[in-house]
Amino acid sequence: MTKATRQEILGLYRSIFRLARKWQATSGQMEDTIKEKQYILNEARTLFRKNKNLTDTDLIKQCIDECTARIEIGLHYKIPYPRPIHLPPMSLTPLRGRGLRSQEKLRKLSKPVYLRSHDEVS
Repeated sequence: MTKATRQEILGLYRSIFRLARKWQATSGQMEDTIKEKQYILNEARTLFRKNKNLTDTDLIKQCIDECTARIEIGLHYKIPYPRPIHLPPMSLTPLRGRGLRSQEKLRKLSKPVYLRSHDEVS
């Protein structure tokens, strides 16, 4: 990992903690705010610890992109949780598909960048 990449990752980590400190739930209730702040902190710690031993620059870049996307989406929609994608079953199968295997492959390819690590951690 280069020094610039390390600085970028540490900057993202600090910005997530600053975001959690200032976070306010849209419901306005203190219990919701505390739960959402705790979710942000736990999710960040879990994902950063899980990925701390990555050495492949492409994987590191993907993780940085996912982190940035999740921060921007959280700020835009005012929710800390990843936005789910809604795809009807078998909606991605090509006309002459091979059934379930091709469906799983297409579903994996269609997953947005901000949800890549969500299923692995949850």
